[in-house]
Amino acid sequence: MFDEVRGSGGKRAGARDNDAMNDEDTMGSSVLDALTDSDVAQLKAHGFDEEAFERLRDRLRSGTWTERHNEVEGRVEAPAVNDVEQLPVPGSARELGLRERGMEALRGGEVGTLVLNGGMATRFGGGVKGCVEVLEGRSFLGMKLGDARAWGRVPVLLMNSFATDAPTKEHLEANDYFGLDPEQVIAFTQNVSVRLRPDGEVFGAGEPGGTLYAPGHGDLPEALGRGALEAFRERGGRYLMMSNVDNVLADLDPVVVGMHVEAAESRGVEMSVEVVQKFEGDQGGMPARVDGALQILEAFRFPQGFDVDSIPVFNTNTFMFTAEALERDFDLTWFLVRKQVEGQRVVQFERLAGELSAHLKTRFVEVARTGARSRFLPIKRREDLREHRQFLADVVGERGAE
Repeated sequence: MFDEVRGSGGKRAGARDNDAMNDEDTMGSSVLDALTDSDVAQLKAHGFDEEAFERLRDRLRSGTWTERHNEVEGRVEAPAVNDVEQLPVPGSARELGLRERGMEALRGGEVGTLVLNGGMATRFGGGVKGCVEVLEGRSFLGMKLGDARAWGRVPVLLMNSFATDAPTKEHLEANDYFGLDPEQVIAFTQNVSVRLRPDGEVFGAGEPGGTLYAPGHGDLPEALGRGALEAFRERGGRYLMMSNVDNVLADLDPVVVGMHVEAAESRGVEMSVEVVQKFEGDQGGMPARVDGALQILEAFRFPQGFDVDSIPVFNTNTFMFTAEALERDFDLTWFLVRKQVEGQRVVQFERLAGELSAHLKTRFVEVARTGARSRFLPIKRREDLREHRQFLADVVGERGAE
């Protein structure tokens, strides 16, 4: 499942230096003309849609597409009182029943864990984020695989980026897949796109990979559709729990699993979204109603003047999906994103998996953010890891995870 794409690293035949192209030339040229053979090979191997990209680039060049166009259209309202469900009371008959249903699904091979593993550890000094050691002898990936191993037949679907794919394979092989059967790992790669300068021309950072980037996790259904989802379902898989690789507390809790399975069977729910109480300074997507439809709305999509503080929770990017629902095509929004790369301004086009909530029958459930039942503690910097390592060790130990 791990594929490496190699290229010559040289300029494509017939391509000219960007500086030698005048505006009249470049307006009609393909983005591929400005790339190396290696970059073109990466794009072709990872789902790049040149036609769709050129349409977005034309919008950028027109000067009419701005960040204001990221805002959602329609009537936006805070969620109603009962729009966010609560976990059952610990020890209650309700919790025990859901736990039993979740354990049945986990042990029966109906559930897979889907790990977003596309990030590079830029705040850790470089490398692949999933390979960073969290606890002694266990990386982020090691802890995710260990969680799956505890349930026996749970497959692990790894969504890697072009930058993390090969190093991840090497890391897992060097650590004997942390005790998990390698056949349980289904690795696949997300899409690749091209960074642009603000004027719409190709950006080159002067470093390997500087021009290419992974365009958000909204390409999840497309990437899964290149074989991984089919392989999962052929094994009897019915449900997927998605989480970021750096959020190790988002484990396969049988109560959380049982709640989704019950909702899927009784109400046709296709997506469950975990939310937590917001702390000061938190940013991210929140549950909101858009023209009456409940969904995740990213903070930058709220219309100007909307009081986002009126919504006390935000999503953790931990979702459960009914796998069959991901087999369809989704017309997700492309967002205009401006960033700094090596001190230079760049433009990226990105989509987000949270917007699937606008297309699937979705429920929201509030989970703990603090204490031993916490399901949300992302580690973004080395300082975060130093500060929270003992807490992580205590919680993981209490849960019996290896």
